[in-house]
Amino acid sequence: MDANSLIDAPDDRAPQSAKESVGSPGFFRPIDRPETGPLEAMWLGRADYRTVWSFQRALAAARAADEVGDRLLLVEHAAVLTLGRQADVSHVRATSSELAARGIELIRVERGGEVTWHGPGQLVAYPILALSRRGLLVRPLVRALEAAMIETCATAGVTAERRDGHPGCWVLSAGDAPRKIGALGIRVERGVSYHGIALNVDPDLAGFELIDACGMPDVVSTSIAREAGRPDELPSTTTVEAAAGVFARAFSARIGVELAGFGATDPAASPPAGALAAVR
Repeated sequence: MDANSLIDAPDDRAPQSAKESVGSPGFFRPIDRPETGPLEAMWLGRADYRTVWSFQRALAAARAADEVGDRLLLVEHAAVLTLGRQADVSHVRATSSELAARGIELIRVERGGEVTWHGPGQLVAYPILALSRRGLLVRPLVRALEAAMIETCATAGVTAERRDGHPGCWVLSAGDAPRKIGALGIRVERGVSYHGIALNVDPDLAGFELIDACGMPDVVSTSIAREAGRPDELPSTTTVEAAAGVFARAFSARIGVELAGFGATDPAASPPAGALAAVR
């Protein structure tokens, strides 16, 4: 997969060189009055995809209008398949009747990237960031998301890595096929990012048998639980919530922004009351 295919950036905030890294001259773009407010993290618990999709789009529009600050939505979805804008539906292995029998919806969304499975036991994170106000470039944002997934895996004793030419988070073992543990696909519109990452904490990996992950039939999916020697662990929202706190702290540190709200001091902090009420 082309590394740029995971990003849908229709405006002038195009992906930057993959060589940019935190602290390098290319990581931030100089601006006169950079945004200095915190990144407000919100744990939404388990929520259906369409509800959170509407919520993040509303937040992205409000952020572009400077009506709210930067947000990081953290959630565990009910089972669903999503297709990026350019994704090929032929990479969905299951028929529509098979998906319907399982109660799994197939939704095409505006992010970059291929077909992805979301479901219980998986951490999904959506950074709603005004990149232009932060002076933050798109490619380093992608690198920061990948690094935060890697750090979250490391906290659980699992070594994960970036894989050149294959966006996301991978477990690479000598002599074994690469195993994908985290997916990534974002969109940038009016200078604001949304969509994001999906990190497999302890999901039922059978869900990935419904698709060709990354649009490639030979990709093997794995999870933190499996790599940590707990392949029979059942999906746990509590475990995903703990991983969400680790991810939030790692991501905010990577982009050099103060973290507020969920995860700032306690990974089990409560979500804001009525966070999704406006879009239910």
